[in-house]
Amino acid sequence: MSELHHQLQQEADYLYKQHFGRMVAFLLRFSKDIDLDTAEDLVQDTFAAALTHWEKQLPDKPVAWIYSVCRNKALNKLRDDKKMLRLHQAPEPEEAAINFSGDFPDDEQLRLLFACAHPDLAPKVQVVITLKYVVNFKVAAIAGSLGMTIDGADKLLLRARQKIKEEKILLVTPAREAMRQRLPIVHKIIYLIFNEGHTSAEGKVLLREELCEEALILTKAILDSQMGNIDTYALYALMLFNAARFKARFDDEGALLDLGEQDRSLWNQDLIRLGTHYFNMAKGKQLSSYHFEAYIAYLHSTASSFAGTDWKKIAQLYRHLLPNPFVELNYAIALYYAGERNSAFDILLALQRSAFMSNYYLLNATLGKLYMQEGDHAQAAVYYSKTLTQTRSAVELNYIRKMLSKLNL
Repeated sequence: MSELHHQLQQEADYLYKQHFGRMVAFLLRFSKDIDLDTAEDLVQDTFAAALTHWEKQLPDKPVAWIYSVCRNKALNKLRDDKKMLRLHQAPEPEEAAINFSGDFPDDEQLRLLFACAHPDLAPKVQVVITLKYVVNFKVAAIAGSLGMTIDGADKLLLRARQKIKEEKILLVTPAREAMRQRLPIVHKIIYLIFNEGHTSAEGKVLLREELCEEALILTKAILDSQMGNIDTYALYALMLFNAARFKARFDDEGALLDLGEQDRSLWNQDLIRLGTHYFNMAKGKQLSSYHFEAYIAYLHSTASSFAGTDWKKIAQLYRHLLPNPFVELNYAIALYYAGERNSAFDILLALQRSAFMSNYYLLNATLGKLYMQEGDHAQAAVYYSKTLTQTRSAVELNYIRKMLSKLNL
């Protein structure tokens, strides 16, 4: 591949990342005779055409070029199908020249985000179509980020497309009041996207950080648009605190590190200060789960050491998030380090009696670690060994093998 072709490919990929969803939404609004599948095909054809035409000369305004070509392809498609052109709020040529002169308004991405937060869609579908049309991930990237097969992601998108067509989800922008009503759903979508990136341990570091970055960008856009509330501030603070630890989560060989093993000098203090700023702006009477999680993350981020962490306060905060088996796990860990070891083990062993939780990797890894710290290596080995069949993550499996080697097993 020549250097020029490589540069053109990078430019096209960048524009795809920025504009795919916007272009699809534009075509759906452009004509009622264009359905979702056709719109996506036209956008794909436009980017394929860009790679061919730009080899001769890169246009002065690439954004204007792709939208103009996409519009022309849509017109040609409608004419070829011998359909009557029923343009739905189509711009006049003079207006088109203005619209295509640069990037679309910043709130275009927000309109798509709130459209994807359709209350009739399942949470996972909301996340997938947000990644597809708002974050502009290709199917392979969506599958990789969510731990799905490409075929599985494709099938989910096919079902989602049918719903989108029936409900005109990408076409109909919710009214501002309806957007505010959808804000809790939008928060949940962003939270899930960030967590998929933050908890992923498949060694796909760039993709993991990219997911978290996108979640942060979307949340900041909501705040800048004045659409947010104190929950938005709390969610943003939570993500900033967690993002601050990215560089310390793995050692030089890519092995996963526990919180107590991390080099705190690698934590991004600028992000922690920024998180603290937004956490202070999240104050209010009605506190959400994001507030409690953000406070917990704040205490971890500002503690001078693992041992110096205010574990008692963290345990108190986790109580506000109960009942939830995953929260109970973290609550038990906080109790253990707060000195309430017996209570911690009582909770963990009670969780073990749940069929689902007994097969949950993190529960067994936690029991393995705590029994190891208690000096009960036999019990530690039992629980660590269970985790070997409970995760497919190479990073997590290497971590467990490292712990088992410390037990001389």
